[in-house]
Formats: sequence, structure tokens, C-alpha cells
Amino acid sequence: MFTGLIEDLGTVRQLYCGADSGKIAVATRLPMAEVRLGESIAINGVCLTVTSFGDGLFYADVSPESLSRTTLGDLQPGQQVNLERAVPLGGRMGGHLVSGHVDGVGQVVDRYQDRNAVRFTVRMPTALSRYLVEKGSVAIDGISLTVNEVGKDTFGLAVIPLSLAKTTLQERRVGSRVNIETDILGKYVERLLRFREAEPADGGSVDLEFLAKHGFL
Repeated sequence: MFTGLIEDLGTVRQLYCGADSGKIAVATRLPMAEVRLGESIAINGVCLTVTSFGDGLFYADVSPESLSRTTLGDLQPGQQVNLERAVPLGGRMGGHLVSGHVDGVGQVVDRYQDRNAVRFTVRMPTALSRYLVEKGSVAIDGISLTVNEVGKDTFGLAVIPLSLAKTTLQERRVGSRVNIETDILGKYVERLLRFREAEPADGGSVDLEFLAKHGFL
């Protein structure tokens, strides 16, 4: 689990994308002494497993699923990427709960300066719009951001100078593709409600009728 607060801008050193899988090597200023084999690091919001590391470099395998559902396959050697290690148990939750499991790829359709902030409009797959709410959270390339407005297939963001300077958002222009991860809480709520609607009246769901029947009201 991650927070969406980027720890470092890494640099892609190598990227191999084969028919069935891929491998990526990233140079970073993250403390390699603290990295462990098999731990998770999010690269542009995609949770990957460290397979080897050393001398300011780490490697990770990229599955066919990750290649098909994210922008990792678009990366080129020399390109910068957002990096975040998994949050330690008991660590500060400065952003929001980010799983590193990308829901889909969006595209920047507008960018402009608005006083001290830069406004972005991102087009998303329409199936994701139900998970976004105004003033809710979304992860863009692994960056925890606040949703300012939501349309049928677009949403707006206002990015402060610090977030812009310390992440790859500084490089995103109209036409750029970005990884989108919606708030995991919304997805769980939706699934629970679906099961509740599908259950018979006496199927075990906890509602006012159930509570009254068992003497709680």
C-alpha cells in the first residue's frame, strides 16, 4: 500500500518489453541500504516487485497485465518516473490509500496556469467516472491529488508548485498519457452494495429490519 506522496524522481536506464513480459531498470536516490529483495516500489503509480538492486539502481519485472493496462510500455531510457516505496505500518498517511493497481489510462486534454497552480483536465475511460467525486482523491501516475470537478469522461485537477516540481507532472502536456487509480474505498463500497442488492430479504444483510428482528431495536 502507498500514500501517493512521491519520494524520488527516478530515471529509466533500461526497459525491455517482450511479447509476454518486460523488465525495467531504474536509477534512484532512494537509500539502497533500506531496499529489500521482493519489496514493492511504485513506478508512475504501478506497484512492481524489486528483483535485484545495487549501486543506486533497481530492477523489476513487468507483467503482461501491467504492460497492457498502464503507460509503462511507453517509457524510454532517460525518462523520469515517479517513485514511492510501500508505506511502513504505522507510517504517516499524508496522501490517501493507493494500492498501485492502475484502473486505466487517461489523457491530458487541457493544461493552463491559474495563479500559483497549474490546472489539468484529464480524459478518462467512462467506466471510471463513477468512482470519482468532487474533492475526492485520485492517483495520477502514482501522485495523490484532489479532484476539483468531474464530467462524463473528464475530471479536473489543480496542482500546486511543489507537486509540480517534485513529480513528472512538470513534463505532462496536452496529449500525454497518464496512469489513473481511483479511490479503492469507492470500489469496495460499490461491490458491497451490489451483493446487498442481489441478496434475498433474509440473506443475512444487516439493515433496520434485520436489527429489529433480532431485538436490537
